[in-house]
Formats: sequence, C-alpha cells, structure tokens
Amino acid sequence: MKYQSIIEKMTLEEKAFMMSGKGTWQTVGYEKYGIPSMFLSDGPHGLRRQAGAADHLGLNGSLPATCFPTAATIANSWDEDLGEEIGRCLGEEAVVQDVQVLLGPGLNIKRSPLCGRNFEYFSEDPYLAGKMAAGYVRGIQSQKVAACPKHFAVNSQELRRMASDSVIDERTFREIYTTGFEIAVKEGKAKSIMSSYNQINGVYANENSHLLREILVDEWGFDGFVVSDWGASNDHALGVKNGSQLEMPSTSAAGAKEIIDAVKNGTLEESILNERLDELLQVVFDTHMEKRPEKFDMKKHHEAAKRAAAESIVLLKNADQILPLDGKVSTAVIGDFAETPRYQGAGSSVVNPTKLDTTLQLIGGYNISYAGYAKGYERTGKTNPGLLEEAVNLAKSAQAVLLYIGLDEISESEGMDRIHMKMPKNQTDLLEAVAEVNENIIVIMSAGSAVEMPWIGSVKAVLHGYLGGQAGAGAMLDVITGKVCPSGKLNETYPLRYEDTPAYNYYPGRERSTEYREGLYVGYRYYETAGIPVLFPFGFGLSYTQFAYSDIEAADKAVSFTLANTGSCSGAEIAQLYISADSQKIYRPAKELKGFRKVFLRAGESRRVTIPLDDKAFRYFNTSTNTWEVEAGSYKVLVGASVQDIRLEAQVTAEGTAGEVPDLRTDLTAYFSGTIRNVEDAEYEKLLGHEIPDGSWNSNGILDINDAICQMYDAKSPLARFACRIMTIIKDRSEAKGKPNLNILFIYNMPFRGLAKMTGGAISMEMVEGILEIVNGHFFRGLANLIGAKRRLTKANKELSQKMKDAGKEQEDNKWMTQS
Repeated sequence: MKYQSIIEKMTLEEKAFMMSGKGTWQTVGYEKYGIPSMFLSDGPHGLRRQAGAADHLGLNGSLPATCFPTAATIANSWDEDLGEEIGRCLGEEAVVQDVQVLLGPGLNIKRSPLCGRNFEYFSEDPYLAGKMAAGYVRGIQSQKVAACPKHFAVNSQELRRMASDSVIDERTFREIYTTGFEIAVKEGKAKSIMSSYNQINGVYANENSHLLREILVDEWGFDGFVVSDWGASNDHALGVKNGSQLEMPSTSAAGAKEIIDAVKNGTLEESILNERLDELLQVVFDTHMEKRPEKFDMKKHHEAAKRAAAESIVLLKNADQILPLDGKVSTAVIGDFAETPRYQGAGSSVVNPTKLDTTLQLIGGYNISYAGYAKGYERTGKTNPGLLEEAVNLAKSAQAVLLYIGLDEISESEGMDRIHMKMPKNQTDLLEAVAEVNENIIVIMSAGSAVEMPWIGSVKAVLHGYLGGQAGAGAMLDVITGKVCPSGKLNETYPLRYEDTPAYNYYPGRERSTEYREGLYVGYRYYETAGIPVLFPFGFGLSYTQFAYSDIEAADKAVSFTLANTGSCSGAEIAQLYISADSQKIYRPAKELKGFRKVFLRAGESRRVTIPLDDKAFRYFNTSTNTWEVEAGSYKVLVGASVQDIRLEAQVTAEGTAGEVPDLRTDLTAYFSGTIRNVEDAEYEKLLGHEIPDGSWNSNGILDINDAICQMYDAKSPLARFACRIMTIIKDRSEAKGKPNLNILFIYNMPFRGLAKMTGGAISMEMVEGILEIVNGHFFRGLANLIGAKRRLTKANKELSQKMKDAGKEQEDNKWMTQS
C-alpha cells in the first residue's frame, strides 16, 4: 500500500469515519496525519458549490459558475476535443472554488426517452457516450481535479430509483450499460466513479463486487475510489468489502459503527478496510493543492460555452432553404423561451450562471429585421387565449416567425420521469394557430431529450438547441443568421411516437423490478434491426453545405475514405462508422456505431479521413466463456452521415478468438429477429440464464427497509397513509405550478433505509426498523423500539467521540515525546 505508514498510525475508529462523509459534500480529514479533506461538488455541466447551508438537491443557492450546455447537448457535437475543452474549463472553476472532485459527467444510457434525467446523459449509444465522457474526464483531470463519471450502472429511470432492481442479462449489461464507463476509465483514466442507487440483479450497485471489483478494478484496471450516490449506500460494511470507498453524505457515528462492528465480528477484514482507505487516500493527496488561483476568466469561459452550444445545434428541417435567415425578411419572435430561456435541466445539476444571454437581449445585434415579440404561451402549460391572440396577430404582420418552443421545467427533472413524449399542448396549439396565418415558421427547440413532432409538416425549419447553457441564445442566433454553419447530429433516435420505442412495454419498471427485456436493442439498434420507421434517425443532422464521400479503403485496424465539401460555405461534417455482422449463431443488431470523426472543411475542400477500428469494433460478450470474444468472419464496414444515410461500404475480415461460439437460434428467436417488444417469459429466462425474479411488492401491505416511502399509501398505519397523502398533495401541487418540489420528489421515491443514510447520522438503521414497525401498524411497540434505538445511538456516539478524543490526545503525546 502506498500510504501504509499513515494507515498504521490510525485507529480503527478513525479509519471507519473516513469511509463516510464529513458532511453533505466533504470527506473526513485528519490534520494530525496530514490528511486534507476533499470537497465533492456537482457539476456535470457547471459547478454547483453552495455558498451557505449544503443540501444535495441544490435547494440552496450556489456560487456563480459557467453553465455549459448539458451532456445531451454536447453529445450532438460528436467532438471529443470539445468535451475536453469544456472539462478543462470545469476543472479550472473547480480549482478556484476549492473543489477536488467534480461529480460528472453523467453517461447512463438513454434506454427510454421518458427518463427524467436524460438531459444529463450523452446518448443511447455506449460508444459515443464513452468517447465524449473520456474527453470530459481528461479535461477535468488536467487541472488536478478528479472527475467522477456516474451513475454506475444500469440506472435508467428516476421513478423509485433508490428502490428498484435492474434485471438484466450479462451480455446486455456488458455491451450496452458498462461499455461507456469502460471507455471513460480506460481512455479518460477517471480517478473516481459514482455508484448508482439501484440494484443490479438483486445486489445494490454500491455493494456489487461483480461491478466494483471484477469489472471495474480487475478487468479495467481502475485505481481510483468509488463514492455512493447520495443516499445510495445500503449495507455500508458490505459496500466497503466489495469495492466502495466512500459513503455519502455523512452518516457520522452511525456509519462508522457499522464498519467497526463488521471488523470486530469478522464480516469485514481490517486489511480490506486498509486497502479501501489507501485507494481513497491516493486521490485525496493527488487532488490536494496548497495554493489555488482566486478567480477564473468568466468572459473566456462564457465564450467557450457559446462555441460549445453552436457546435451542438442540430438542423432537423430546412425546407426551401429558409435558413440561414435573410436579414431583409421581416421576422417576428414568438415564445416565452426567447425571453426566459430553458437552458439547463432541473435537479442537482442546476447551475447559478455567471451571466445569462437571452434572445431578446441579443437580437438587436444581428442582421435580422425584427418585427416584435409575443410571449405566446404560459410556461406552466395553462391555456391563455389572450397570449395566443397576441401571437397570431404578430405573426400576421411578419414575413417569417422564429417560434421558440420546447419542454418546460416540469417535463424534465431529476426525481421524476416523463409520462409521454408530447410537447405541452398549449405550445402545439400556438404553433397550429400561427401556421394558419404564416407559412414561414422556423421552430427553435429547447429540450433535453426526444419529443414527438406530429406538427413538423406545418413548419419550414426546425433548429434544435437542446439545453444550450448560459450562452445558448447567442449561439442559436449565430446559426439562424449564418454566422455559424450548423454541424450537430442527433445523439439519439427521434421515433414517430412513443409507442414505437423498444422499451415501451417494459418502462418504467413495475413495482420492485425493472426488466430489461429489450436486451441489446436500445435506440437505433432496435429501429434498424426491426425495420421500424422513425422521424429522425440516430446521427442525423442537416447543414448549410453538402458533403460527398468516396474512395473507401478498409482493413482490420482502420478505415479511410475521402470527404469533400461540395457546397458553397465552410462547415463541419460528422462521419460515422458502423459495423454490421451477418452471424448465424450470435444475435446482433443490424448496425453498431464503432467510430466517428468530426471534420471541418472549407467550401470545395476535400480531405482523406481515417477512422481507427479499436478493440471494440468486432467484439461481443460471450456469456458461455464469460469474456469478450471476436467471431471469425467477414464484417461490413458502413460509413455515412447517419445510421440510415450510409454512403460507403466495404468488407473486413476479422480473426476470431478461441472461445466456442454458442448457437442460440432456437432459444432466442425474438432476439435474433429484433422483434423484442413482447418477449415471452420463457425466452427472457433463457436470456437471463435464471428464473425471472419476483419483483412484486408485499401483497400483505407490510413494508420493509428497502420499500419506497411512497408505498405508504397502502400501509397498515393510518398515520403513515395520511403522511403519504400529504406528500402526494404537495408533489402534485408543485407539478401543477410547473416547478417540481425536489425535496418531496426525493423523499417520495426514497426507500426507508434512506432515513438513516440522509440525516447525517441522526437516525440509525435500527431506528428505521422501529419506524417501520409503526408504519406497519404496531405503533406502541415500534415507538418503544424507536426510543430504545435512539438511546443506543446516542450512547454509541458518545463512546466513539470519546475514543476519537483519546486517540487524538495519545497522538499529541507521542508527537511531544518524539520531539523531546
């Protein structure tokens, strides 16, 4: 161990305390051992260090920081270097604010468009997500700040996220849901990883040895530390044993006592505790800085945020080449988002921006014949005939309309999933009304994930900015007026309707279990294999110029081709490489992304482009041999402008590995055909390799420690049912106002064990058991046990506190004797 000399001096109690936080955001430090405290802070797309009282949901204000576009936005740039540049800026701001660990980026797979946190995640494709995340990690860590990719792993829904079990087959687990993290660890060298709330096949992620040791450490060579998502720790001692170094937030003496008791009763070896502490200390010391700069260049970072937003804007439609907008065309601006932009998501990622650009503030500085502004709609989704009439009258007087619409704050938030893919009805009503009086509508979209667009035939153009951060308004005006040629391409598929999505019948999970029956067929992998029409395919995006592909040459290590800008303006093209395998024994999606390059070319310029084929190009996970294998044979190499717009094709022969290829054609007929919308139980069990677990709640109404608090609606105790009704009323009222109550949402979906994990050690797990007795109808017995558990916790706190004081005094005495 690197820090054995320090660890040998520490008492068991001191070591146990270091496995949990000092408070909401800090780790425990010991000045007498020279161990500094680390500060961990959100920011996947901007720093969120709170100025006053700390809370993990961001309810209290944070220090000003640059709000960059969200991960879902930046992934549309397909630019790893851009991700690295953003990471460097984030790292610089972290250093200034004395933050040692930046909790991001988020790279969970967009299994369903309805996940409320999709705006924080890169893509439906693990290769794209991993490459973008690795860029962020490299940039952040270049500033001596640890990046913390999250949420590891198979975390795809917000509903009951702390009390759900992701039931998934091993091949899908490895190929889809952990590959992005693999790239972030191997190529980005991430120094920390955040474990997710959910169980994975019955084992909580934060104590899952298969995930945290066998895969993360033994296979990928990870040498950093694992931190639980806030409140994600279940069995603290088991988590430490199986590879988690840090439980957050603080559980104080209650958490330390769990570790101490486990060491004393032999369920946790002290040598393993020492290893975890050594792994944590490596990052503590690596990120410690004696001196740090007092400020960062706000103007420079704002400009970086603007460039990032501009590179990520996706042109989805441009009929009659209405864009770029002619400066002589009288143009009305309609939509509340033009005045009050929707530029980031809701929840723990909310950033207090250093400044915020809006369309109305900036439009006067652009070559646009501005005809006026109308709000158009209420942000909360309520119908307002007066606003509608005002907007229609303005549209009548103009030659063109910039219509700013999208998803409002209540549609996308941490803690809750969407219930449909539709836009707010008052916005689509506005669009239809304006379309009746003006045929030149240019929609400017703001949303963090896919939406249905049945109205798209009524508009001339659609520019999608996703959630563009604090400088997104100026970036969008640059694209509208042609200062910037749009180059973004979709990181996710836009289906025609939600009912077409592969997980439609399986999402969200019912009761305890979330069954991943669609297997590998996430996003485009499903649509391409099953032949399902979509609105916009994965990788799609238009430009103001045109690109031609030619002269492909392919080998097993790289593919090269010529890319030419055949249009009239300079611009960037994102060339995408897909692999297609016609296997007789292994089911595979029709196409899988295995490489990409973003190339800027001036008008008339051409360039030879090479895309390497790495170790992930031909591999699949063989569950028979429990390892990655390559099936020998010929593979199609497909190069194009999107997953559907393939321009070039070649053949490559790959040498196979020694493992036996399993023949599963008769057992997994749905997976071989890609028709996975209604997989039968028997076939799903064949895929899993075991029986489908019973994910139903207790039918007798008895709740346990890992049931969600919202399940009290059916509790034995009338007091518990009343409390649940009150929470539901508060939740529903906040949603009706268009602003989610994050605190209530968190508590609503939190399991009872969270009471012990989110109260700073004020409640022990034993006290939670007493509370559950009350909830389950045994009021007096539960109250007596609760009071007794509280007394024992108070006594244990005093004893541990005294031991810590005695250890400190002994350390000082030894130091004095040594000096003497």
